[in-house]
Amino acid sequence: MGSRMATRLLEEGHDVAVWNRDRAKAKPLVDLGAQLADSPAEAAAGADAAITMVSDPDALSAVAEGPEGVLASGGDATLIQMSTVGVGATSRLADALPAGMTLLDAPVLGSRSEVESGTLTIYVGGPDDLVARWRSVLLGLGTVLHVGPVGAGSAAKLVANATLVGAIAVLGESLALGARLGLPEDVVFDVLGTTALRDQAERRRPAVESGEYPARFTLSLARKDAELILEADDRLRAMAAARAWLAEAEEAGDGAKDYSAVLDHILERA
Repeated sequence: MGSRMATRLLEEGHDVAVWNRDRAKAKPLVDLGAQLADSPAEAAAGADAAITMVSDPDALSAVAEGPEGVLASGGDATLIQMSTVGVGATSRLADALPAGMTLLDAPVLGSRSEVESGTLTIYVGGPDDLVARWRSVLLGLGTVLHVGPVGAGSAAKLVANATLVGAIAVLGESLALGARLGLPEDVVFDVLGTTALRDQAERRRPAVESGEYPARFTLSLARKDAELILEADDRLRAMAAARAWLAEAEEAGDGAKDYSAVLDHILERA
């Protein structure tokens, strides 16, 4: 996601410096005109904005904090934090900002194809003036939805992802119920096509029938997001069930597959 965002920004004509812990992964961006930095701090030094896109709260801490982190860049950049890391990590980042640096909390809904086409949904938390300042840059990546102050963006992303992991678990259990009751799989899909799960069923049907789940949003990241949601509210029973299914599928070796591979796991259990 980060490399594709950087590609979009280069295509939009911005000067871009990049850093990745695996320098080889940054080479295609250098070939497109990006400057390769030796650390997150160097990438952010002198920049107007520093964008972070990482997998989880620990990764965010690793790139933001410490003597080589973004927060040590010594500049007055706006840090645009676009990872899905939950409200707690966003709050800790806001508290750690050095004087002169500002923060936009801007996680995204969408995957590789959406970032490549500039059609992400960006949930932005931050003050009105700062959102206005960076809106044109963010519009190069997708649709901007200003949802409130810093922290609201991360909260909105958890709400959005709750629908993703919840729906996939309900779809899997519905398929499993049909199998347990003796209905052929094609009939179950036809039935689901008459329900509120119609779009999900149509989208996932080819993968279920083929048994192939190429990754767009990996199952391990979906499990991580379910845990972030439950950290925010541990009373959510449907989310706890979805998280359990995802964790079981990950333990069974499906973590690198698309999160929809949980459907196969649920059906096997049925």
